[in-house]
Amino acid sequence: MHLERRTCLNCAKPIQGRADKKFCDDYCRNNYNNQIKAYSNNMIRNINNALRKNRRILEDLLPDSEDTAKITKRHVLGRGFDFNYLTHTYTNKKGNTYFFCYDYGYLELDGDWLLLVRVRKNR
Repeated sequence: MHLERRTCLNCAKPIQGRADKKFCDDYCRNNYNNQIKAYSNNMIRNINNALRKNRRILEDLLPDSEDTAKITKRHVLGRGFDFNYLTHTYTNKKGNTYFFCYDYGYLELDGDWLLLVRVRKNR
């Protein structure tokens, strides 16, 4: 019978114990899995941060008392808005497409203008 020398996938130390054991301890198992998921987690975190920032900008630019406001695209860009990140779109019966970050959105108008909108939930 030939015994194969197994090593930890994280630190390469020899492993003792069960035949299907891959890590020498919980620390190595957690570290190994966290490293594998790090890129995916960072990407998701960055996208969520961009979406939250876009929503916060739209919220700041749209007065509480209003559900719509007209503003220039340049003004929104100056605040750091990133038009590449949105949560969904909505096309109305007229064929106009609204772009949303959660409950705040915008409609591109002629020239450099945007119509900011807010969707309020019925309470």
